Formats: sequence, structure tokens, C-alpha cells
Amino acid sequence: MGAGDTAVRRGHHITFGAIVLFSIIELSLSAWLTAQYSIHHNYTRISVRDRVRFILFCATWTVSFGSMLMILFYHAATGVLTSVGAHLLFLGLTWLLWTAGAAAITQTLGGGLNCKTQDLFVYCTHLNALEGFAWLIWILVTFAIIAVLIRGIASARRGDGYAGGLVSV
Repeated sequence: MGAGDTAVRRGHHITFGAIVLFSIIELSLSAWLTAQYSIHHNYTRISVRDRVRFILFCATWTVSFGSMLMILFYHAATGVLTSVGAHLLFLGLTWLLWTAGAAAITQTLGGGLNCKTQDLFVYCTHLNALEGFAWLIWILVTFAIIAVLIRGIASARRGDGYAGGLVSV
């Protein structure tokens, strides 16, 4: 294992660890908001409630599959389930989900709320945090896709093909 492979392993754990960590925070926020909306029915519009639920789904998806991919990569970095293709499949779907979720909540909030002046939305600060973490996760997933693409192209140029793992054998 070369120095580049060590950097990929370390970078993978750091990147996926950050994605999963921030997704857990987003999961907590969206689950709490969903519970409050279900108990009190105090959402401004049904679209607010539904978009918070969609972000709850996105966070659950990311925590579940991101953790699984991180654990698989830790145990077998050169397997089929940890290949460039598997990473691109997971990250591509995750990127689409977070793009939709972050854009939807941003559109609902009008780009963010000024909690000192608005009185329409309950849980104003929570909704702002939900939007901010959604975009943060989107940025991390975008970074991860770019890193995997670069690694995949380098692997193909070396002759390892696209099906090989992110770390050479």
C-alpha cells in the first residue's frame, strides 16, 4: 500500500465520517421538527411539513448507507461493494436526494428566515439550521463525488479499470 493509498483511506474515513456526522445532526433536527408538526399541527403550510419529512428521509438514507459504505471500506477497501462504481452509485443518488431536499427547504423558507422579524414560521431557528445543514451535506457529498471521480479516472489511466477499489491492491 503506497502513500497515496494511505491518504485515500484516511480521506475516505474523514469525508464519510463528516457526511454521516452532519447527517445525524440533520436527522435529529428533522425528526424533532416532524414530531412537533405531528403533535401540534402548527406547520405554516403542508409543503413545509412534507419537505421536512423529505429531509428526514434523506438524512436516514445518508446515515444508513454512508455508515455501511464506510464500514465496508474499512474492512475491505478493494471489494466490489467498495469500488469506484459502488461509491459513485451511492454518492450520485445521495447527491440527487440532497439537491432536492436542500433546494426544497430553501425555496420554502425563501432562502432563509430572519427570526427577529418574521412571525409566520414556528421553529424558525430550527428551520434555518435544517436548511444550513442540508446545504453543508450537499457540499460534502459533491466534494466526495469529485474525489471519487478523480480517483476513478486515475485508476483507469493506470490500467486498473473502473471496477477496482478506490485503493489499489
